[in-house]
Amino acid sequence: MKLIENLGSYFMLMAKVFSKPQKIGVFWKLTIREIYDLGVNSLGIVTFISTFMGAVVAIQMAQNFQGAAIPVPDAYIGYATKVVLVLEFAPTIMSLILVGKVGSYIASSIGTMRVTEQIDALDVMGINSANFLILPKIIACVFFNPLLVMVSIGFGLLGGYYIGVFSNLWSAADFITGLQMNMATKLFVYTFVKTMVFAFVIATIPAYYGYKVKGGSLEVGRSATTAVVWTSVTIIVINLILTQTILS
Repeated sequence: MKLIENLGSYFMLMAKVFSKPQKIGVFWKLTIREIYDLGVNSLGIVTFISTFMGAVVAIQMAQNFQGAAIPVPDAYIGYATKVVLVLEFAPTIMSLILVGKVGSYIASSIGTMRVTEQIDALDVMGINSANFLILPKIIACVFFNPLLVMVSIGFGLLGGYYIGVFSNLWSAADFITGLQMNMATKLFVYTFVKTMVFAFVIATIPAYYGYKVKGGSLEVGRSATTAVVWTSVTIIVINLILTQTILS
């Protein structure tokens, strides 16, 4: 019953969020600020993790292919690394990492505004607080997260390339040949569709928990933790549904 109640409350909040902004100029200024806070500030951790994970994935592919009973050309190391990064690591794993960074920030910032009665003040002034606070975050995440995924894929491939150069496990030419192997367009569509869906989830579920928090600073922390947990669970479930729907 608690889950059903939360779902109903979530969709009612989304109905308030997706209304016409009252002041377009202020709304777009908030959106640009959220793009910087939620997107640009995440570039550092995305590039760092992607570079090293790309190197790890490439090494694992090399160990599997080079140790196989039937010899596999080294070019497939680059191809397999690309496929893993495009299909799962960049969109799914990076989204889960962003849940911890972006999702907790959204939940705690909105939750703090709730417990300090700033949201109540907005409502008293006749401002749609849900639309004012949450919609810019949704637009920022849906707009910028696909760019973060593209950056993640690029730096992951760079990490795989340079670990091969430094370790001499495979030649740079073979790795590049593998990267140039064709991938079905549907796979890229799948990647960016689920990235945008994940971005929507990352923005809305933490915003819901922050908006509905009651109590003081301790409850804000608990709300942020709950938001991260449920957002991560939702992403895992949606990942399975989208994979079955689009790739089957």
